[in-house]
Amino acid sequence: MKTGKMLALAAALLSVQVWAEAIKVGYISLPAHGANFIAKERGYFAEQGLEAEMVRFQSAQQMAVAIASGDVDYGITSITGGLLNLAARGDAVRIFGGSLMEDPSVEGQVILASNQAYEEGLQSPKDLAGKRWAVTTAGSSFSYMGGQIAAAAGADAKSLKMIPFNGIPTITAALSTGQVDAWSIQPAIAQRLIDKGEAKVIGKVADYLPDYQVTVLFTSTKNVQEKPNQVKGFKTAYARAIADYNKVLVEHQGEAAEIDAVVAAVHKYVHSDEPLEKARELILQNNMKLSEGAALNRTDALKQIEWFKAEGSVPANLKGEKILTSDAHEAAQ
Repeated sequence: MKTGKMLALAAALLSVQVWAEAIKVGYISLPAHGANFIAKERGYFAEQGLEAEMVRFQSAQQMAVAIASGDVDYGITSITGGLLNLAARGDAVRIFGGSLMEDPSVEGQVILASNQAYEEGLQSPKDLAGKRWAVTTAGSSFSYMGGQIAAAAGADAKSLKMIPFNGIPTITAALSTGQVDAWSIQPAIAQRLIDKGEAKVIGKVADYLPDYQVTVLFTSTKNVQEKPNQVKGFKTAYARAIADYNKVLVEHQGEAAEIDAVVAAVHKYVHSDEPLEKARELILQNNMKLSEGAALNRTDALKQIEWFKAEGSVPANLKGEKILTSDAHEAAQ
């Protein structure tokens, strides 16, 4: 009997291998992308018949271009001007779920000031007028956060100077040396700057952008239209990984073996240059919540789209509802 069960299991695994669809999944090396890594390393993608290759990017815009061109199949990143301009083509990208989110029950993104700017009076978001705000690219999610935070705080948002830097590591260095005045970032990264005395906290993003859908799931329009079952399988696997992520990294629950498995999955892609024991502490600290079931906050996503339109960084005739879909079956209709 035992031999028979083993043979049946082997046959099932072989079937998955034979029929697996190869996909490429874009990611940025941050703990907030952890559900990608969990789904890959714990076999959730494989259970959906997907053989996932993880492809690293430095910015959201790079990932969006890669998906639009067909070089990558799926990505999890912020709504940006670049992403929306691709979506405006009508045949490029679609948003089909949600990931990182601001939730009042857990620590969220932090608004930071450089030590120099803080000493010169930047001690609250209301002091942002005329200051230099760090972004990865023009029209990035950092642009959205900076503009919205300044406006909500009563500062002159139009006078905020968006200063682009090539990637998050470059921004952290610029902030710590006073080359830029302010920035908003996930708490794990912010805490490292604070602990080293290289920046000051001047606020929390959630106080100015409640219910902010920080990142979304997106793919090509072609995948949505021609491979709805694949898109559904990706979202199913990702949602299962989100449950693990929230349980272990946000709620700090789970048996020792599950915690070890989740940390090991993330460590393969985040802080991989650090020994596991040191990286473990970093991975387990200050994580934001991911949207349960990979559900998309459509109201906030549409709000973001309208802001980019109002800023003139995307076509005014872009219809936000046309690029949002709740699941693969709806998208195919």
